Amino acid sequence: MEKGGAAAAVDRGAVAGGAGASAAASAWRVHESGGSLLKVHDLHCGYGRKEIVHGVSFDVARGDFVCVIGANGCGKTTLLKNILGLIKPLSGEVTMEGKSVLHLTDRERAQMFAYIPQAHTPPFPFSVADVVLMGRTPYVGRMSRTTPEDRRIAWRAMCLLGIDHLAQRTYTKLSGGQQQLILVARALTQQPDLIIMDEPTASLDFGNQQIVLSRMKDLAKTGVSVLMVTHDPYHAFYCADRVIVMKDGLIGAEGAPRDVMTREQLEDIYHTQLNVIDVELSTGSRTTVCVPL
Repeated sequence: MEKGGAAAAVDRGAVAGGAGASAAASAWRVHESGGSLLKVHDLHCGYGRKEIVHGVSFDVARGDFVCVIGANGCGKTTLLKNILGLIKPLSGEVTMEGKSVLHLTDRERAQMFAYIPQAHTPPFPFSVADVVLMGRTPYVGRMSRTTPEDRRIAWRAMCLLGIDHLAQRTYTKLSGGQQQLILVARALTQQPDLIIMDEPTASLDFGNQQIVLSRMKDLAKTGVSVLMVTHDPYHAFYCADRVIVMKDGLIGAEGAPRDVMTREQLEDIYHTQLNVIDVELSTGSRTTVCVPL
């Protein structure tokens, strides 16, 4: 990728036919929903001889928003590391479109998966446009420059998330919520089949959590698959089509949020008394919340 100039190059002229979130959304690549994308089969994994995840199996279809919930230490992050191909399983297999993730090249993996961590601080004060444009790295040759099409893709991602006005700001000087949205935009710029998120709102205040979650919920409607690890039941009620409940390295339940995230199930996971309440919002829609007692 060329040095510098991205903030100037990724500008409002990059999206032909108009700017703004609505234009970007209409131009964004829509993935077809349905059909298995990711398969986890009888996965046993851990570190050294210590097994942490015990025989886990599930799949993520195209367009699915799947939440993995569970208490700290139940194996959620270890599971993600295996899915990303960062560590080898003790046994079992993870496949993406029928191919073992361990057999994917780094470039193939980066084109299929986008990973959004809890937080990220680059070693240099890059502009927002620079950070987002880094999502095109899997498609740019070692000695090549980004193309006008790469910059259009980056701009569309920023517009879709409503952060295009931040393009020339310095990433490290922005709020945590803004930085997370920028990381989501970078992930979208990779044009992946699956976005993987590990506690993406852990360090955010409630308002910024809502911004990040609502944007991810909207993205799933375009057919992008999302696999999100969280310890907060509210996130699953708000976003997920399907929930995987983990406890002690095992899947305790799997299904629609309202079916599997019962009061009894959540009390067993988190070892605290709580209530699950269905509430009506001012918009007339309904949602479910989890309230500790």
